[in-house]
Amino acid sequence: MKALILGAGRGTRVRPVTDLLPKPMMPILNRPVMELIVENLRRHGVDQIIVNTSYRASHIEDYFRDGSRFGVEMTYSYEGTLEDGLLVDRPVGSAGALRRIQEHARFFDDTFLVLCGDALTDIDVGELLRFHRQKNALATIATTTVPLERISSYGVVVTDDDGKVVDFQEKPAAAEAAGNSINTGIYVFEPEIVDEIPAGTACDIGGELFPDLVREGQRVYAVDLRFQWLDIGTLSDYYRVLQMALTGGIHDFQLPGTEVAPGIWAGLNVRLDPATCSLEPPIYIGGSASLEPGCTVIGPTMIGSGCVIEAGALVERSILFDYSRIGASASVAHMLVCGGHCVAQDGSSLDLAKADIGWVIRDARSPLPQLSPEQKQLLDMLTMLEAPQLSHKAA
Repeated sequence: MKALILGAGRGTRVRPVTDLLPKPMMPILNRPVMELIVENLRRHGVDQIIVNTSYRASHIEDYFRDGSRFGVEMTYSYEGTLEDGLLVDRPVGSAGALRRIQEHARFFDDTFLVLCGDALTDIDVGELLRFHRQKNALATIATTTVPLERISSYGVVVTDDDGKVVDFQEKPAAAEAAGNSINTGIYVFEPEIVDEIPAGTACDIGGELFPDLVREGQRVYAVDLRFQWLDIGTLSDYYRVLQMALTGGIHDFQLPGTEVAPGIWAGLNVRLDPATCSLEPPIYIGGSASLEPGCTVIGPTMIGSGCVIEAGALVERSILFDYSRIGASASVAHMLVCGGHCVAQDGSSLDLAKADIGWVIRDARSPLPQLSPEQKQLLDMLTMLEAPQLSHKAA
């Protein structure tokens, strides 16, 4: 069976993570979210996958290549141009991607799947297909339910008693929502769906194609199969999913590495003596990281590959991307450290370079700075100070 994974978006709601890499490559511990999507597709017999790419396309294409090491065949539909030696993104929308792929070589020759590349799911593809065929549908949407207080972040799908879609609401206020069944971005289509997509223009599946089809009375259905669906559309969503990965909340997800102490998992070549550090599980430590004696790490926490946690530092319930150095004077709690930024769960971000605290938190590959007399004096003054998020404490 064939599938399209949508991977062309810029992921503006999860910056600064997507300043470094596209959303499908955002790591769930040490594996891109799209790798977990591909694994689930393969388990359900989907063995031919095309990915539309645009923003930072090479990150996706160079990692997955032809798909053979993941047990599938993969190829790509790049949306952009090369101008003056630079790739310029020119995305055509999720529906536009379908039309562009089909016009190239008629790839979609039978019932096929479309999935967003930025959400974890364990959906049973076979069960979804059975519903689709039973209804003789042109398109089927996999839905799930969310609490009404979160409904304004999603598209609501309204159906009749038979499951046929009768209306859509795009990110309604809770008081105006006609229900709490939302579009997960997982679809089954018949090839003739492409004929309904306008040529030569950008077009979105959820915001444009589906509303048009429903207005025309086309055979568009929706079904909630009670599967796990974990969106990483915002930084708070991403933080929550990583916490779930560390605490066993993701179905069939195995913590990578070796359990070096109860609840402490580490990759290769990690420098760590659990007897000399204060460690509260669960904690994942990526390969070649260093935890110096006297540091404190409280889980659930992910420490990326090549990170350095200096003696005296505190890291609590946080996510550290690769090569983050947490200095002896730093206390980082409920934060994501990524690409020169510290980001709180609500998305508020501190640019470390502009804040001039590179001597506290910085890239582990950069040289150790010489502290100025003023910085040394500040450390002495802050010896007894502790704070709940980003602060300084005794060196």
